[in-house]
Amino acid sequence: MSDSAKKVFDFMSLRKAASVLSIGLILASVVMLATRGLNLGLDFTGGTSVELEYQQAPALDEVRATLSEAGYEQFVVQNFGADTLVLVRMAEANDDQLSERVTSVLKANGDQLTLISSEYVGSQVGDELKEDSGLGLLIALAVVLIYVGMRFQFKFGIASVLPLAHDVIIILGVFALFQWTFDLSVLAALLAVIGYSLNDTIVVADRIRENFRKMRVGGSEEIINESIHQTIARTINTSGTTLVVLMALYFLGGEAINNFALALIIGVVVGTYSSIYVSANLLVVLGVSREDMMLPSKEGAGNEAEEEQPPEWLNRM
Repeated sequence: MSDSAKKVFDFMSLRKAASVLSIGLILASVVMLATRGLNLGLDFTGGTSVELEYQQAPALDEVRATLSEAGYEQFVVQNFGADTLVLVRMAEANDDQLSERVTSVLKANGDQLTLISSEYVGSQVGDELKEDSGLGLLIALAVVLIYVGMRFQFKFGIASVLPLAHDVIIILGVFALFQWTFDLSVLAALLAVIGYSLNDTIVVADRIRENFRKMRVGGSEEIINESIHQTIARTINTSGTTLVVLMALYFLGGEAINNFALALIIGVVVGTYSSIYVSANLLVVLGVSREDMMLPSKEGAGNEAEEEQPPEWLNRM
């Protein structure tokens, strides 16, 4: 080994500690989901949707403050279509007076607005969304397993899908712990995290496969260490710049996308960790070796190689 290779940080020396950390986080997340559960948003639980049109674009924070002062607790306020169009989604069951009460409360501040429509979304739609979203996550993981298994090798497929499940479970556990609202925007963030973490994992996996074929000496852990060392700068730069954008979204994007940005922030941090330690750790556990990376020999290649060997008398010269 060269001097530069000897100076590579031994990432795999921490793999047992990383295993304990990952298992602990997953168990804690499962406990949180089982005991506290997710604080499902109106997208999943159903509620009343009230559409309003203002003469002048209102400040959404002031609309939320007005509704809170009036005693309403679970609601979402957002624009739709234009700055003057406001959608208020509430957990209360719809009745003949609910939309009128909301309109009256908001008019009390002196704002000029008109009630466009009011409708109730039943919990049955929310139940269908929950089933479809769970099925969508499972299909995404299955497709990733098939793709990576075909693109690399089946052991790489297992080592790519399990970290994705690891990331999703931990994000759900954090949302259950703090009871942050889980709605469709957070579900979209989970799917984005799967794509982001997979991209990071594929970069590392591709370098591991390449080094297994290039490096003639060294065991599996040494080759994986070298591969992580070669890609760590790219991983840190990508994650760092992504986090800067997500922080801006969280602090400047408004309440409507706060949970979306939070889920992505957690996902980027956990996904970066899992692509380095969980995925590589699983490859060691699964016993990936240089033989797994060997390209299949072409038919007749052995005979051609024998024919191209120089005569024995030439080797003695």
